[in-house]
Amino acid sequence: MTPEVLSALAVGFFGSAHCIGMCGPIAIALPVPQSNVFNFVSGRVLYNIGRIFTYSFLGALFGLLGSRIVIAGFQQFVTIVLGVIIILVVITPFKYKAKITQHKIIQKISSPIKYGIGELFKQGTIPSMFLIGVLNGFLPCGLVYIAIAGAVASGDAVSGMLYMTLFGLGTFPAMFAATIFGRFINLNLRKKLTKAVPVFAVVLAILFILRGMSLGIPYISPKISVQTVSQTEMECHPSE
Repeated sequence: MTPEVLSALAVGFFGSAHCIGMCGPIAIALPVPQSNVFNFVSGRVLYNIGRIFTYSFLGALFGLLGSRIVIAGFQQFVTIVLGVIIILVVITPFKYKAKITQHKIIQKISSPIKYGIGELFKQGTIPSMFLIGVLNGFLPCGLVYIAIAGAVASGDAVSGMLYMTLFGLGTFPAMFAATIFGRFINLNLRKKLTKAVPVFAVVLAILFILRGMSLGIPYISPKISVQTVSQTEMECHPSE
């Protein structure tokens, strides 16, 4: 298991304050099926499982894309580029990032998802809690995009799925707490925790760049040879 994959858990955990800010209104406003403690708690657990399910799916999808990059021999280049992009996103002023999230294309993608979440809210059943989480996982989110970059760099579908699953699990404690105690979460504390997100994003970016440079440092920047790429291609396309 590579350091990038393990870092997904840390990025999810320390970045979960960002998740509370972005998805908090949905999490806090979740309906209460049949108004008893068991259904209340289980519904919120299912909501978070639904989010993680979507993250895992996205991880497998983009990890598969990463495997194509490995076969093509561009893994090192793409890994470095992803690291640079993450750093550029971190240092980009908020007003410019806000313009991107408010772009018409982004709104066209998110509007039907939000509509679906609204319809599931009306149902207020336990299964609907899971589906709300599934749809919530597809909503545009900068932190999720950073995690997806990690899934691409992981190099295969399984590692990508594992990366995004760990990322989702990292967000679970804070997001579950938000669904239970959301109204009591201190805004100042949330802002302080949010400041940690860029730090871990930059650490992840540096790991990507070092790995892409193939410096021969065990685990952090292992040497990637042409033979390794050829072996991966043979495994993906065995001769008949």
